Amino acid sequence: MNIDDIKKAIFTEIAKTEKSIVDLAEQNKPIEPDVSLGRLTRMDAINTKGVIEASLKQAQLRLNSLNNALTKVGSDEFGICIGCGEQIPIGRILIRPESVYCVKCAS
Repeated sequence: MNIDDIKKAIFTEIAKTEKSIVDLAEQNKPIEPDVSLGRLTRMDAINTKGVIEASLKQAQLRLNSLNNALTKVGSDEFGICIGCGEQIPIGRILIRPESVYCVKCAS
């Protein structure tokens, strides 16, 4: 596994996350008060909006972490657990490139 493969994995995750952010932002549009909804349907829509907002925030945080990881690829600190100082396994980096903890320290 080389640096280009890791960068490619990060770019792929960035693209997925950016698409997710666009989709979530589209779903998160305000509910117009003049839209005819029953009381329970409106309450359900409000609850769903809260879940979407939380998902949007998580996606934005992940995008920031991925961009941060991209800037560190190739440096001495990339792929090193900030908990124990050991190398993070390449499998974990490919699945979650923004990981700053090994599996053991993340648990």
